[in-house]
Amino acid sequence: MSEIVAVYGSPRRKGNTATILKRTVAGARDAGAEVDEIVLRDYKMSPCLEIYGCKKEGECAINDDFQQVRDRILSAKGLIIASPIFFYTVSAHVKILMDRCQSLWVKKYWIDKVAYNKWEPTRKGLVIGVGATRGKKLFDGMLLSMKYFFDVLDMELWDSLLYRQLDFEGDVDKHPEYLDQAYQRGQDFVKAVREI
Repeated sequence: MSEIVAVYGSPRRKGNTATILKRTVAGARDAGAEVDEIVLRDYKMSPCLEIYGCKKEGECAINDDFQQVRDRILSAKGLIIASPIFFYTVSAHVKILMDRCQSLWVKKYWIDKVAYNKWEPTRKGLVIGVGATRGKKLFDGMLLSMKYFFDVLDMELWDSLLYRQLDFEGDVDKHPEYLDQAYQRGQDFVKAVREI
């Protein structure tokens, strides 16, 4: 069981999103945390088929790599998840993971009958969003989606690192301040997770 799980949600292995997340992970590790890294593009996960096989026990009926990824996330005290912004929301890789966690929502609210807004967060999450445009509401869709995704994980959104005008591979290298901030927030995140 790792203290923190870091989820790479970009289709590019060496893009700006991955580079920023790597710096965040480096900060967390240098603060003494054990970090489990998950590159979503390496896993075979079907989209949610909305067959509601999860209504019986809260377990997704589709058997693929989702269960492994889910279990690793659920075993950690903290989650760092990074995604580029596509059409004002997360990448397809991240969206598939989120949608498959519908089974956790079913378990929490239908099976276990937890009252809405009556639970205490037991874990913390850090979101990294990377977009190419200057759009005023560029990150609104992502942050709203993450809020409800974290809800099913019994997690509070601790912070978000949101970066604009990063499109082509290597653009982030022109902004060393972004990488410095990511490293520092990785260290700070470890402290926040350990306060739980």
